[in-house]
Amino acid sequence: MEKLYDLVICGGGAAGLSAAVYASRSGLDFVLVDTASSMGSQITQTSEIENYPGFENINGMELIMKFYEHAKALKAPMINDEVQKISKQDGVFTVKCAQNEFKTKTVIYCFGATHRTLGVQGEHELLGKGVGYCAVCDGFFFRNKTAVVIGGGNTAVTDAVYLTKICKKVYLIHRRDTLRADKVLSDKLENAENAEILYNTEVSQIIGEQRVEGVELKNGEKIMCDGVFIAVGISPRSELVMDFVKLDKAGYIVADESGKTSVDGFFAAGDVRTKHLRQVITACSDGASCVDSVNRYLS
Repeated sequence: MEKLYDLVICGGGAAGLSAAVYASRSGLDFVLVDTASSMGSQITQTSEIENYPGFENINGMELIMKFYEHAKALKAPMINDEVQKISKQDGVFTVKCAQNEFKTKTVIYCFGATHRTLGVQGEHELLGKGVGYCAVCDGFFFRNKTAVVIGGGNTAVTDAVYLTKICKKVYLIHRRDTLRADKVLSDKLENAENAEILYNTEVSQIIGEQRVEGVELKNGEKIMCDGVFIAVGISPRSELVMDFVKLDKAGYIVADESGKTSVDGFFAAGDVRTKHLRQVITACSDGASCVDSVNRYLS
């Protein structure tokens, strides 16, 4: 007879590993499935993290490995495999992977989200060396320096406003003639003395050898800076379940703080679900909350 798990955790980032820790302590019969264990987590792209309690300064790879080691110490079963399809029939979920297939009573889906990229030269090469996607996470390292923010929506303008409080100079580069951000945010940026908005402007490449030195615009002009924050949106990794569970207009899985979704027994955690703040600490909180929800569901 095929084994029926209590839980399958899809994703091995902060949310997934936190869920694995709590599932282990709860005595659940479960397995965590991820293509590269913790290596695929967005946290690994952050050079330094200073806002996770208990660690004054730690890089992303070190932090996610501590999560991984914690889960392993609790003997959390983890399998490297690619989840390809999730379905439900007669109250039982089937998680079909490239090499394995799992039957389970519940699922916690925490595949996260990916930052949309510009696709320009220097972006990938200087990632973590002055190029970032989260000003709140990494802005501190550019205190009293010059930073460039690329984008025109709420995230970009919020990042730029935040940076005006700690940077010497902040440039916001937007490809259109008006900002898409809410007026209250745009007004704050426009009134900041150390901010400059460049409309109808696009970046052709990010300049630098070992670290960011500046950006080159499509008109040939160069702006020298110490950091570049790209805020042109993020894409939730929800394609796998888009026909299975309810998503919002942006593609995020609709789920409350308990992780409950439109499908009974299917829970969502971390950056892939609808939420206001996407940080390491909120992903960990989601993982714990989802396991609590699983225990309630099973009982």
